[in-house]
Amino acid sequence: MDLIHRRSNASSRVSNTQSGSSPYANTVFDNSVYLMKLQVGTPPFEIQAIIDTGSEITWTQCLPCVHCYEQNAPIFDPSKSSTFKEKRCDGHSCPYEVDYFDHTYTMGTLATETITLHSTSGEPFVMPETIIGCGHNNSWFKPSFSGMVGLNWGPSSLITQMGGEYPGLMSYCFSGQGTSKINFGANAVVAGDGVVSTTMFMTTAKPGFYYLNLDAVSVGNNRIETMGTTFHALEGNIVIDSGTTLTYFPVSYCNLVRQAVEHVVTAVRAADPTGNDMLCYNSDTIDIFPVITMHFSGGVDLVLDKYNMYMESNNGGLFCLAIICNSPTQEAIFGNRAQNNFLVGYDSSSLLVSFSPTNCSALWN
Repeated sequence: MDLIHRRSNASSRVSNTQSGSSPYANTVFDNSVYLMKLQVGTPPFEIQAIIDTGSEITWTQCLPCVHCYEQNAPIFDPSKSSTFKEKRCDGHSCPYEVDYFDHTYTMGTLATETITLHSTSGEPFVMPETIIGCGHNNSWFKPSFSGMVGLNWGPSSLITQMGGEYPGLMSYCFSGQGTSKINFGANAVVAGDGVVSTTMFMTTAKPGFYYLNLDAVSVGNNRIETMGTTFHALEGNIVIDSGTTLTYFPVSYCNLVRQAVEHVVTAVRAADPTGNDMLCYNSDTIDIFPVITMHFSGGVDLVLDKYNMYMESNNGGLFCLAIICNSPTQEAIFGNRAQNNFLVGYDSSSLLVSFSPTNCSALWN
């Protein structure tokens, strides 16, 4: 991993076929995560991988497998790519290991390979010699995807290795239905009427994460301040993460939010069928639940759709608050479900994250 962190910006190697064009990729919703379609290798081999702003390494399952999980699509075979080159460390292959928040993991070797995306010019956006992970030993993931696309601000994330005219610009629009796109570069700028922006915090103490500062949460008209709690901060207290489904608060503050919901909802409490101790109720309708608003620094008030904050069971008749209480030592996370139907833009150079309320499923139809 030291090799990764010493690596310089790769912008000089990006083969953008038309100056001023912006790369993008098609995205797909898969139950609880959002997948990005991209191509690796020469000839290009398409994979679907999780869009993850909370991690750095872009990796895919690779043959030969020591332990690969079952995957619907064919697994990438590096021996069939003319541009695959294994990284060497002191004469040996360079191993990597990534452990994720949900206890899944990937282990393998680092390599350089050509990554190909779409671009607004209509020509391919080609990234030769991009550092990727070739995963030979991977714990259980779903068979519909082959790996992760690391999009945090670390030096080896895909967005950092893009370089280009507009480094650190990225936007996506998540919806629980249909397909969408993730944009990079100039086409990723989120601006115009209704757009609100909050400060992004990047700390070297916990490098890579995009932190926001959550000032308060409102349950209906009941505003619950972080001020006066251990959750309060001035320079970032919650990670915005596209690769995590739910939202996580430290347990002391989380309980205040849960109590405010309990005060409003009169339905019968139910056990959490997932075993995560979520706040659940027996109900045939989402209408009984209060609207939740996230208040971020700079006066940014995100009024969330009820879909964003309450999850219905597969069989119906039960809804759970999509916020999990975690220990104070774990990161607070603003997950992808809470971000639904917002066009979300990251601008690492200006240190801003912008939100625009959007019907995401209709945006590119």
